[in-house]
Amino acid sequence: MDSNYTVLARKYRSQDFQSLIGQDVLVKTLTTAINTSRIAHAYIFTGIRGTGKTSTARILAKALNCLSGERATATPCGVCENCRAIAAGQHIDVMEIDAASHTGVDNMRDILDAAQYRPTNGRYKVYIIDEVHMLSTSAFNALLKTLEEPPAHVIFILATTEIRKVPVTILSRCQRFDLVRVPVETLKKHFAWIASQEKIELSDAANELLARAADGSVRDGLSLLDQAIAQTGGHVDEAAVLDMLKRADRGVVVDLMDTVLGADTAAALDKVDQIYNNGADLAMLLTDMMEWTHWATRMHPALHVGDTQNSPYTADQRERIRAINSRVSLNALSRIWQVMVAAVPEMQAAGNQKQCFDMLIVRMMHIADMPQISEILKKQDAPAARPAAAKPANPAPQQRTCQITSAAQLASAMQEAREILLYSYYSSNIEVSEFSDGKIVYFDRKGDADFAPRLAAWLAAQTGHQWTLERATQSAHTATVSEQKREELESDPMIASAMNLFEGAEIISSSH
Repeated sequence: MDSNYTVLARKYRSQDFQSLIGQDVLVKTLTTAINTSRIAHAYIFTGIRGTGKTSTARILAKALNCLSGERATATPCGVCENCRAIAAGQHIDVMEIDAASHTGVDNMRDILDAAQYRPTNGRYKVYIIDEVHMLSTSAFNALLKTLEEPPAHVIFILATTEIRKVPVTILSRCQRFDLVRVPVETLKKHFAWIASQEKIELSDAANELLARAADGSVRDGLSLLDQAIAQTGGHVDEAAVLDMLKRADRGVVVDLMDTVLGADTAAALDKVDQIYNNGADLAMLLTDMMEWTHWATRMHPALHVGDTQNSPYTADQRERIRAINSRVSLNALSRIWQVMVAAVPEMQAAGNQKQCFDMLIVRMMHIADMPQISEILKKQDAPAARPAAAKPANPAPQQRTCQITSAAQLASAMQEAREILLYSYYSSNIEVSEFSDGKIVYFDRKGDADFAPRLAAWLAAQTGHQWTLERATQSAHTATVSEQKREELESDPMIASAMNLFEGAEIISSSH
């Protein structure tokens, strides 16, 4: 390889706003601001790596200092002395500072002291501070005042991938621009154009794989394209990219998921063995399986989502996914998704990824086969329903199931039957003056009219015969069940001794 070779990511770095791909809102805002002379004194660009933060900063510096006109222009010429020097990183008035290696307050003081002097060759002094979140707290504090009211000839451009680590006091002094991930289709067009410029054969399938692997980053995608060209000698096809990325073909992933969502565990593990022996990275295979599950869920008829033509699958593969969805519930897809998400850190920490992945497959198949909660509830209700349907024409008279002969026994029966509300009211408010098997005479301290019919119905269900409940109009000053229990507790020598040990102690509950 020629020693002067320039990697694609540098060779095809955007040099003007027109060539900055995937950032339409940013380009429109900055070009309008420059054309109307509404240039801010500080900007901050944020976004994932490789979306054009530093490139935008350099383009903006060229636009402010281009010599093609008397003032700043949104279309820098790229050939004047200032434009060429800025593009090469050699302009005396445009300083690019790596915050990771200039984190201290002394570094920031040197920059601010130099900012007081007028530019030498350009209209503006431009300070581009990359990865600004790496600055120390004292350095940020030193920057605050100058950033708010810099000299008229100074422009600050900050760039960061970690906007949350930048103090709010800094953000409030800057115009913020969020650079978005570049869409897959935009990346594909860009890579295809570069391939034509480089006289490289790039298949559409390989181009799509590279664009999706880039995950919205132009630089990442170009680095992968560079690697694929070096590996293949200029004939980049799908097989070469799959081998380079250590990924399984999407058709293989569809086959695997079809088997996993079936009932043959041995067949699923055999497919995993084949994929693994062919050199696939199991972590990437898990990512591909999660991608499949995501799109299968979106394509499931139960969701009725919109167009899914932008999925990374061919028309034949989408038809297979629809066929799988016809026999797989949305709940099953959701469950295996949760299992796969939980397996990501497990795979990273596992000493043997193959063993971890095999166990993941078994777990997924077990989870996918589990019935839905609604089905379980239906099965639980079914036995109770069948005897009712099979009742004889002349059912035998109902037999009593238990015998209740005292007020205390009634309270115990309520507790055993978990009739909590009825028990609570009965034990706290009812004075029983007469109790026999079939009749209760009582006084209700609160006078709840619903108590008698509720208790009578419950007693009839428990004992198998009707009860008569007679409500007295005056209290016989009989203790309730709760009061009787309290008296029993207070008369216990051990409890009385314990209460004497602690001043002010009282029994707050006597239920058991």
